[in-house]
Amino acid sequence: MFQNLTSGLPWLHILVATIGYFVLGAIWYSFLFQKPWIRGHKIDMNNPEAKKGVAGVMVISFVLQFLICTGIAVVLKAVPPAGIGDAVETAAFVGFFFAFLTTSVSYMYLQKPFVIHLIDGLYNVVGMMIAAAILTAWK
Repeated sequence: MFQNLTSGLPWLHILVATIGYFVLGAIWYSFLFQKPWIRGHKIDMNNPEAKKGVAGVMVISFVLQFLICTGIAVVLKAVPPAGIGDAVETAAFVGFFFAFLTTSVSYMYLQKPFVIHLIDGLYNVVGMMIAAAILTAWK
């Protein structure tokens, strides 16, 4: 079954969806929520250790987002949407129930402030919605 779902996936579309997801992260964490995110995670930006390895983290993030977008493509192949709205709705469902809530479970044990649950969890929901829109619009 898995081989049937992954065969014939639109890899270029998945790559472009990944770029969309990644660009959202740049906007989300730099412009929209930078200060509350840094404060909520208690990151000391004056500490030189806080900035070590950022390039590597970004590369790994891109690869993981590529895998997430591949998963969204598989879900959309298994449950074909009638249009972009359906695809975005499916991604919102998957994003909320599988990304947002699992992030929140982990963050409860880490005793993160609720605003961090929202910032990090909703980032993934919106990223998946963007990916689904790209994957569905570009056929």
